[in-house]
Order: sequence, then C-alpha cells, then structure tokens
Amino acid sequence: MIAMQEELNQFERSEIWELVPRPQNQSVIGTRWVFRNKMDENDIIISNKARLVAQGFNQEEGRDYEETFAPVARLETIRMLLAFAYFKDFVLYQMDVKSAFLNGFINEEVYVEQPPSFQSFNFPNHVFKLKKALYGLKQAPKD
Repeated sequence: MIAMQEELNQFERSEIWELVPRPQNQSVIGTRWVFRNKMDENDIIISNKARLVAQGFNQEEGRDYEETFAPVARLETIRMLLAFAYFKDFVLYQMDVKSAFLNGFINEEVYVEQPPSFQSFNFPNHVFKLKKALYGLKQAPKD
C-alpha cells in the first residue's frame, strides 16, 4: 500500500491528471497496478515498487488514437553524443530518472479510470483526464 501511495503522490506532484465527471461521448481506459520487488545481490527484498499503468491494449486505432510514438534514443545517437563529449572533453553523468516518461504533455483528450483501491470517496464515478502520459497508453508525449 505504501508503494502505491508513493506512486499516486508522485502523480499529484507532477500534475499528471485532473478528476472530472465521466464524459458521455469519450471512451475511458482502465488502469491497473503492476508490482515488483527490488532485491539486493543476496536476493533479499529491499523495497517494493508499484506502478499504475493504463490498459492501452483496449485502445482502438482511429477511435482512441491516430499515431503512436516511442520515446527511445537510437544507438547511433548515443554513440554520437559520446564521441562529441570526448572530442570536447565534456564530463558526462548518468542518472536514473524515475518518471522521465511522464514529464511530457499529451495533446489528445484521454480519460482513465480511477486507480483500483484508490477511488475518490466524494466522486466515485468520476474519471481522470490525463494532462501527461501514463505508462501503457498508445499516446506518448513528443516534446
């Protein structure tokens, strides 16, 4: 439960969505929790991870989305960056960004169900209108 609450707190800080009344003429995508245990080198659980994902497999091309986009760097681009950094004597740092994918805004109107076990007490029939991408969607930010 703590891992799920941390994920939702991250969404709130990042302003991923807003709670709105259920639209009449728009499809609403389901959500589900994906869990993973993070282990150390001795296979001892050090933390529990929870990620809320959209059930994008229910989306239909032409109705729910027009185009897909995968935010992935090509290997050639990474090699060019490394070569340029070496040539210019730049110092590069590696970092793990927990929610880099979620930082870009999406242009389409996308609605998702409230997370299982975390429905609003005051508005149980409302849905979330996404402002930013959520894992599992066919849509992705392009910026």
